[in-house]
Amino acid sequence: MINQQTTLFKTPAPFNLRLQVRYFNASEIAALFEGQDIVQGLTASPKTLPAQYFYDDRGSQLFEQICELPEYYPTRTEAWILRHYAAEIAECTGACELIELGSGSSTKTRLLFDAYQAQGYPLHYQPIDISAGILVESARQLLADYPTLNVQALAGTYEQALSNLPPSDLSQRLIFFLGNSLGNFMPQECDRFFAQITTVLNPGDYFLLGVDLEKDSDVLEAAYNDRQGVTAAFNLNMLAHLNHRFIGNFNLNAFHHQAIYNSVDRQIEMYLHCQQPQSVQLKKLDLSIDMAQGESIRTEISRKFNLEQMQQYLQAQGLSPLQVWTDPKQWFGMILCRR
Repeated sequence: MINQQTTLFKTPAPFNLRLQVRYFNASEIAALFEGQDIVQGLTASPKTLPAQYFYDDRGSQLFEQICELPEYYPTRTEAWILRHYAAEIAECTGACELIELGSGSSTKTRLLFDAYQAQGYPLHYQPIDISAGILVESARQLLADYPTLNVQALAGTYEQALSNLPPSDLSQRLIFFLGNSLGNFMPQECDRFFAQITTVLNPGDYFLLGVDLEKDSDVLEAAYNDRQGVTAAFNLNMLAHLNHRFIGNFNLNAFHHQAIYNSVDRQIEMYLHCQQPQSVQLKKLDLSIDMAQGESIRTEISRKFNLEQMQQYLQAQGLSPLQVWTDPKQWFGMILCRR
């Protein structure tokens, strides 16, 4: 069991009665990872880095900017689905404790809140995010706008938070995982993730999943190579995060961002291409590597899914699909399941 602390943030009444934040401090998170995933990735051929290192506070802020970009269709398309079908979701589940994985600014979550509130259901919310800064900021904004909302926020990894969920005040739970975040997982990681989900959920609890669907490669590549360069800054910020956290010397100016669609594996692949030779050290990991000009680090995959195949997969994981929604272009899908 990882040691944890619960802090009641001092906020204007009645916020202090409605907001609790349980957090895993940076040393605990570092101890959990121990940087071995970084060592393994950077000493492999080709080199890779885990996508979780995108999300320091700066990375989380940049991702919120990405979600507003004209090329980045997933956020607005998924929001369209929620605007049209959140009421159906609330009707299907009834009153539920709402648990969000990777909550970020909780912008789309408001559409669910509005639907549950319209049904007269209590609003009990557990947002989970690796960035404590954006977690607390968004929770305070939500509390200001929803006077009956109660928030128990968890600042840490999905694994940490799901392993340490506080008891629910309601008889059922809805865990939701939006934005195609599942696409960042390799197939084996998906299996482990759903094994934990089905352990946490009781029979009769619900799971809501957002998935990005297969589509034209031009649309996909434009979404990850935006003209304003926000995604490039997001990608490069991972190196800045590693420099800060592990006392490193990556030269950010020597790397170039690129995202391509791999049609064989049906996934976007995001890279940082080294533009000049450099010797890189991460002192806390006792790691030294040499990077050649033209060498690349893959920082993310984003798999794209077939809706029917995903339903079959979820059923095999013990999550029975109840309802599926999509947008008019069928670019994005949302699946409500029951344990």
